[in-house]
Amino acid sequence: MLKIKDLHAGVEGKEILKGINLEIKSGEIHAIMGPNGSGKTTLSSVIAGREDFEVTEGSMTLDGENLMELEPDERAHKGVFMSFQHPIAIPGVTTTNFIKTAINAKRKALGFDEMPAAEMLKKIREKAELLGLDRSFLSRSLNDGFSGGEKKRNEIFQMAMLEPKLAILDETDSGLDIDALKTVANGVNTLKTKDNAILVITHYQRLLDYIIPDYVHVLSDGKIVKTGGKELALELEEKGYEWIK
Repeated sequence: MLKIKDLHAGVEGKEILKGINLEIKSGEIHAIMGPNGSGKTTLSSVIAGREDFEVTEGSMTLDGENLMELEPDERAHKGVFMSFQHPIAIPGVTTTNFIKTAINAKRKALGFDEMPAAEMLKKIREKAELLGLDRSFLSRSLNDGFSGGEKKRNEIFQMAMLEPKLAILDETDSGLDIDALKTVANGVNTLKTKDNAILVITHYQRLLDYIIPDYVHVLSDGKIVKTGGKELALELEEKGYEWIK
């Protein structure tokens, strides 16, 4: 699905990613761990196509298509979804209206008509029930006055509705208490299928107690320096990152 080869990227002339090689196949969950400043958020931002990051070398494809030729919205329409560390609030725009607009924009880009209102409402209700969301949650302004846990649950709801091929969860566990963490993780596990893939970016092993990765990659100084299974995350929790360098 996602293939990254010798990726170099940075911002304002400073190189941050220094040769990333990564392949994620359908049905897999990959976790990226590493210390602050190692390039984790830069990697997720580059995949999603944030314009303030510049790719200077390497390639990046999704199902064989060159991602670097696509704008951020085009990548989203092709199936790339990114959950942010700090989701923005949009007062006056309800969660339901936001997701309707996002889904119909994607359908238009792919050459489909807008989703009929009855079908949209049915899907919203099904996904909300699947994730254990209260109906009142959907009528509130997007992230306006939401707690940290509510914002993250909202992002998982958006993921459920958009059904992306590749979901990138950028430190989605940041600031969550244990109950909110379990809710988010259960949502992610429920949405995992053989046809999609998930990239989890995190500082801490605790999230991986609930979202079990197929592979754990350690990012240090812009490079993936070690890859293993879930046991690698446990080792990092015990020893820290210094022993890998």
